[in-house]
Amino acid sequence: MTLLTICWHTSLASIRGEMQYRASFVMSLLFGFLFQSVGFIFVAVVLTQFDAVAGWSLWEVGLLYGIRLTAHGLWTVSMNQLFRFDRMVQEGTWDRYLIRPMPIWAQLMFTQFRIPPLGDLASGLILLIAALAQVDIAWTPTLVLFLPLAIVGGAMIDGAFQLGTAAFAFRFMDTLPLRIVFDDFQGRFASYPMTIFDRPMRAFLTWIVPMAFMAWIPATILLHRTAELPFPGWVAWLAPVIGMALMTGAVMLFRHESRSYQSAGN
Repeated sequence: MTLLTICWHTSLASIRGEMQYRASFVMSLLFGFLFQSVGFIFVAVVLTQFDAVAGWSLWEVGLLYGIRLTAHGLWTVSMNQLFRFDRMVQEGTWDRYLIRPMPIWAQLMFTQFRIPPLGDLASGLILLIAALAQVDIAWTPTLVLFLPLAIVGGAMIDGAFQLGTAAFAFRFMDTLPLRIVFDDFQGRFASYPMTIFDRPMRAFLTWIVPMAFMAWIPATILLHRTAELPFPGWVAWLAPVIGMALMTGAVMLFRHESRSYQSAGN
């Protein structure tokens, strides 16, 4: 049996297990959907009073918001077990991941699912599709290819901060509060045009904690608004590469810190 087949059957078994309690499954799915949708509803209410935010219309902001939320949902669905990673280390259950004849990354991705992240992904896709239907984009084959790559790159940016921070659980045991801060940070700041912030904040969100590459920068390419960027427009096309580079760094940090793991004996 190939690794791909094992991952597929493991995922199905996990989903079937979650669906044994159907009411809980549906409520968890709705909770994830509604929780993420409320943020854009708030933006929509504000924009009914003001025609635009930094020159961005409602559906242009919706496009940006949809890209960010879809990227976030893609990451949280694929690696949602990081939510309980601190407990794995504290209780010693990480030992099981080390001795199973299956790559650790595959175990983290496919052995167990939390349902709310599916709601995150669903709300992001719905908003993205609705926004794409409303905004005027001069589609080319290059843009058609760029959009999914940008979403995957955004997921990697989101995930790099989560995985990189989780790596320190091998030393300090409790990293969830810091990961929640990063999650809240990208939810609050990465969903809006960076031009609404002053220059120091914009620089921080672009080069120090590069949340701007999750959605705003890709959206400027789709909407032909790269003149707003504080750098040459061609740099914006590197958004997927930025995500890949950050994720590579996070994986290297995770592997390095894992050497500090001390089993609890389970």
